Amino acid sequence: MKRKGETVIDREYLEPGQFVESDTLEIIAFAQQAAGHARDDISRSVSLYEAVRDQITYDPYDRLDHAESCSAKRALMRNRGYCIPKAALLVACARALGIPGRLGFADVRDHLASPRLIEANEDDVFRWHAYAELHLEGKWVKATPAFDMLLCNRVGIEPLQFDGRNDSIFHPYDRRNRKHMEYVLDRGRFADVPFEAILATWRTHSPRLLDESYYCRAKSFIEEVRLRS
Repeated sequence: MKRKGETVIDREYLEPGQFVESDTLEIIAFAQQAAGHARDDISRSVSLYEAVRDQITYDPYDRLDHAESCSAKRALMRNRGYCIPKAALLVACARALGIPGRLGFADVRDHLASPRLIEANEDDVFRWHAYAELHLEGKWVKATPAFDMLLCNRVGIEPLQFDGRNDSIFHPYDRRNRKHMEYVLDRGRFADVPFEAILATWRTHSPRLLDESYYCRAKSFIEEVRLRS
């Protein structure tokens, strides 16, 4: 029976999913190593966040029309991924340690994206940007591990911090007070990546993201981004 004031967490926020593969040995081992000797869920979550943020390089160039591009395990094995698999990995790591987690999605306007990325997206609004939500101390807290510290330093924005108690979302401005990112549409929370819905949106609004020329490139994303610091 639910006690007064107690929050009931859906089992799906603790169990593995198609893309949130929290039961795989690789993710379990990564989560345990990242958490180290932290004794409480807040400390463990902060350690997981920093590990996913910085050990998994942000790379938006992938075969986005393939479901595997959203896999948390694949991002871990490749040590790179874009916002969706990185958020999925953070959620998977949290679930592997018994911390409830889910995925949040929103459309964002990115003022500092690389010209090539904006050209492929056909707009500066990027649809279905992903972040994680972890249930800590009785509430859901947002954590956005997409941009690693190296990339943040390259483009002149402060790496996002996460303390386990307050929402961590993209800064609206960079270090030079230029507009960086703003949220324009909330697409909701999910236990797993809604791949078919995401793919349908991209096919309608950004079909060039699904073209082979998008992910077949000579340079890495960080090499394309101008030094902004």
